[in-house]
Amino acid sequence: MDGKHMRIGEVAARTELSLRTIRHYEETGLVIPSARSQGGFRLYTEADVARLMVIRRMKPLGFTLDQMRDLLDATDRLDRDAGGEEDAKREGPSRDALLERVRAYERAATEQVGKLRVQLSRAEDFAATLRARLAEG
Repeated sequence: MDGKHMRIGEVAARTELSLRTIRHYEETGLVIPSARSQGGFRLYTEADVARLMVIRRMKPLGFTLDQMRDLLDATDRLDRDAGGEEDAKREGPSRDALLERVRAYERAATEQVGKLRVQLSRAEDFAATLRARLAEG
């Protein structure tokens, strides 16, 4: 992390999320600003933006806020373990258990993507049917 902090407006522009949505995710504990300015403005880092991008990608796949929180918890713990903090967090789930949680989300995401592809194909067929109908006059 380079230590650069961004205000919520810049984060909203980068993530294509509304200010209201980002504040909602803060209220629910999914993302917490890394700092506050002297004037009380929320300040975010690249890590916070990456976290919001995970949330943004999970939302259209139908994941709940609790599922988002669970996945972020698992990835946070894995990141801490990868940083050599394994001994400090021994009381939590094992690395293998955390990896299995992430694998379960990957499988669920893949399944949802397949369902969305079917829906998209049907929507494209419908649009083509309408175009053909219009071409007939």
